[in-house]
Amino acid sequence: MKTLYIVRHAKSSWKHDNLTDFERPLNKRGHGDAPMMGRILAERGTTIGLLRSSPANRALTTARMLAQELDFPLDSIETDEGMYGASHRQLFETVRSFPDEVAQAMIVGHNPGSQLFAEYLTDFPESNLPTCGIVCIDFECEQWENIQPGSGTLRFYEYPRRHK
Repeated sequence: MKTLYIVRHAKSSWKHDNLTDFERPLNKRGHGDAPMMGRILAERGTTIGLLRSSPANRALTTARMLAQELDFPLDSIETDEGMYGASHRQLFETVRSFPDEVAQAMIVGHNPGSQLFAEYLTDFPESNLPTCGIVCIDFECEQWENIQPGSGTLRFYEYPRRHK
């Protein structure tokens, strides 16, 4: 079995006119939400063997905060330029290329790609994946390349406002 955690980056700041979209940092709420969501995952007994993130500042910062709470080595976080602005189909191909020895993987990216990817894989019931929202999907297969559209089972969906 394979398990995928799809994470949208935490809330970011729009207050820095001199920064590009790629460089935007998390805001105060984002800095609180990401560790909180990491703790929630840790309390559920979550372990991951791979964490791949968009290299955009807000996504990579979110990934690092989640990794710290999950005791995942920060130097093992992978970045993928293609995840910045990726479509759901691009994310699908990224995940299908994961090494098969990894049973549980996490991706940290952006909307609309993350939202559409969750819908593409399973019967995700929401019309919006909020910032720092996490969708956990299980697949009854042994190889990532065998994942197909609609083949996932939604295990859970968590987001910060549910815990405030």
